[in-house]
Amino acid sequence: MKAGVQDRILAMFSWGCALVLVSGLAAVLGFLLVRGAPALSRELIFGSVAPLDALLLKRQVFYGIFPAVAGTVCLVVFSIGTALPVGLCAGIWLAEYAPRLLKQIFSLVVDILAGIPSIVVGLFGFSITIFLHHFLNNRVFPCLLISALALAFLVLPYIIKTTQTAMDSLPLALRLTAPSLGASRLENIVHVLVPAALPDLASGVILAIGRCAEDTAVIMLTGVVATAGIPKSIFSSYEALPFYIYYTASEYADASELVKAYGAALVLLLICAGLFGLAHLARVWVAHRARVRT
Repeated sequence: MKAGVQDRILAMFSWGCALVLVSGLAAVLGFLLVRGAPALSRELIFGSVAPLDALLLKRQVFYGIFPAVAGTVCLVVFSIGTALPVGLCAGIWLAEYAPRLLKQIFSLVVDILAGIPSIVVGLFGFSITIFLHHFLNNRVFPCLLISALALAFLVLPYIIKTTQTAMDSLPLALRLTAPSLGASRLENIVHVLVPAALPDLASGVILAIGRCAEDTAVIMLTGVVATAGIPKSIFSSYEALPFYIYYTASEYADASELVKAYGAALVLLLICAGLFGLAHLARVWVAHRARVRT
């Protein structure tokens, strides 16, 4: 078989795989839009409470998903805020400072952590809560903080691996330019290498955001409940959209409640899209600042 024919077959196969992927995504989104769009309304989010009163926390929302939306946003922010600095520093250390043997060992450990099922992480967080409750303070219960830390542990391997891969893939010429002009190793990493790797780093952050926003197994065991309202502190129980979708879809009494679950799924997708957009804007802003400095 000639090389030209092989190239055409490979190209056709690649286009076919891409078409299947896009078609699957379009089918899922289309299904959710058809089933959930009728439920998108002010009542779905705020119930009978005026939106301004709910946003200003003057009245509690009982028959809407606003508490679940607020809990999901808080959960993602706390989880990513905890995992991101640790993951970035660990990834940079593996790529730039770790000796060869340690790099191989820790890379294997990170790969193993990335393969741990989320239910195991949830059980670990629940076990830590029981331990703290019995041996440290009997006021410690499953809460927003425990869930955020468990989710941070869940997504940490993705951030570490993405950071390490992004730093390792930078060209040698870029690595040598700043040191040749007198920059220290740390200055080279902070001012040259990390800004150059930002596009790849952003993909890891986006993946972590999506994983935090959609995971149900971890939060079921570490603090989420059905009717907690707006979380009063990081030590209180909370509501979250993934859990709301789960228990509504599994225990709905009539078709209207199931439609609300589809509507909540659309809201969750919109929240994830908004967080992804913010991550992208942050990447563009930091990259622009880096270009201005250079």
